[in-house]
Amino acid sequence: MNLKKYLLFGGVALGLGMTSCVGDLDLQPNDPNLVDASDPNFKANALAICYSGIAVSGISGAGSSYVGGLDPGTSAYLRTIFTLSEFPSDELTWIWPNDEGGSIGDLVACTWSSSNTIVYGAYYRLLGHIAICNQFLANTADDTDAETIEMRAEARVLRAYSYYNMIDLFGQSSFITEEAEVGAEPVQASRLEVFNFIENELTEIVDQKLISENPVYGRVGLDGAEALLARLYLNAEVYSGTARWADCQARCENIIRRHQGGGFVSPTDGTATGLAKEYLYLFCEDNKQYMPGGSNKAENEILFGIAFDQDMTQSYGGPTFIVASTITNSTMCPRQNYGCSGEWSCIKGIKQMAERFYGLPHDKRDDLWIRGTYPGEDYSDEFLGFTSAWGTTGGNVIIKFTGNTIAKNPAAVDYSKPLTLFDGQYDANGVWQPNYDATAFMSTDQPIIRLADIYLMYTECYINGGVGDRQKALNYINYIRERAGSPAFNSAELTKKNLMDERSRELYLESVRRTDLIRNGMFVGPQQTVWQVKGNINDMEGTRIDDKYALFPIPNAVFNSQPDFKQNPGY
Repeated sequence: MNLKKYLLFGGVALGLGMTSCVGDLDLQPNDPNLVDASDPNFKANALAICYSGIAVSGISGAGSSYVGGLDPGTSAYLRTIFTLSEFPSDELTWIWPNDEGGSIGDLVACTWSSSNTIVYGAYYRLLGHIAICNQFLANTADDTDAETIEMRAEARVLRAYSYYNMIDLFGQSSFITEEAEVGAEPVQASRLEVFNFIENELTEIVDQKLISENPVYGRVGLDGAEALLARLYLNAEVYSGTARWADCQARCENIIRRHQGGGFVSPTDGTATGLAKEYLYLFCEDNKQYMPGGSNKAENEILFGIAFDQDMTQSYGGPTFIVASTITNSTMCPRQNYGCSGEWSCIKGIKQMAERFYGLPHDKRDDLWIRGTYPGEDYSDEFLGFTSAWGTTGGNVIIKFTGNTIAKNPAAVDYSKPLTLFDGQYDANGVWQPNYDATAFMSTDQPIIRLADIYLMYTECYINGGVGDRQKALNYINYIRERAGSPAFNSAELTKKNLMDERSRELYLESVRRTDLIRNGMFVGPQQTVWQVKGNINDMEGTRIDDKYALFPIPNAVFNSQPDFKQNPGY
């Protein structure tokens, strides 16, 4: 083990600007697992930090942080990804537009600037995680045993995920690897350069099978690595300037081939798709069984996910953030019904999101949404706008993630009452009585990439790239619709609009919508679509936005320590 490399952690932190650009913004190696090589469990513990760097803000509970100077909750890794991916889209709004000094409202309206605090938090959280992965890889560079090779492959995939998010959100990226000399500063790498780096990393790991096809629960395996590669290729034209539809489709086929044979069976062609049989079970406390290494091998739909536990992995990001934020009004939707003791009343679905489910009364994917009226508030499908000190009226309570546990008696499930999918019963007065606790932190794991997305990727490669088989592309999107309870598309309905609507119905709240809109020319540019509050937080019709918003700006603070770095165009 190359012990001098322990110094790299601090060198990377300084090089990333985490001390010199903002007084107390410093990435601290404050966990002995990162630096104490005398511990016989050093490697396992240090790798665990690479995972927990995505799940939690710090090592001392939900209120601690690896990165000083940032709010631990708002700047939690998965929360920043969610915020930058979902709020500037045609799915959600945050009903408190003045939060974070107006930064959240600017994200919802797509009017952000280079001083936006959420953008700033995301940039440094991603670079902090890259530094942690570099630290592990530097400290294990000389170890050639099979176990360490596999652990290193996992860390490389996790680092690739952070670099993927960097080029997705910011285009160019501060770039450094474990091979840098002690004290070396990062360079500003172009989007294409980082794209090529991610591709080379993931291709080597997948094609040489450096990572397990059957990982331990909570860890990334072959499916996760190849799914991330497929997602990279799906967006290749945006990231690199060259479309890679055939490459994406080939990776999708590899993953689908490994999973077919169990799970949801298509009523049309009899294919055992490998999808989970119940859509909503993928987002409840028991979803660990669908994770890599989970107990339900036939339905391991979550190809890449991050594990959470209410006692051991506490965070104000991840599913805790999603569940508590989407629960709004304890009379309309008692938080105990969803296994959560928090009610943040922050997130609503907008009109365009609700419209995608019009005419689909049997689709299960919006079963947990709350509709109807309550004095002073309207939860109809029509989003009414920002009208009061409370923040807003209207919109849907768009619940999908929960802290619920799966029904113990499947025969008792009444599919006309969605909560009966979970453990509990309605009493004589029609009030739901759950048999699970309402807790402050969720034990629900967060999917990063699911098999359903892979099926939809294949179909998009056919529609947008003209590659692959038309019937197969139609079958694959219909597996998703059939599992949800919606009628199958016919051949004439295999269109970009229908694909994009289906991706939203299937993947909402999963941090992909902004990327989907950009890739399909619907976010900026001459063919962009318009939705409520786009371009103006008070405009219920929405308006067009400038092309510069296809990327987030490099935060102003970066240039204090890296004056040679270049800002994204337009900022």
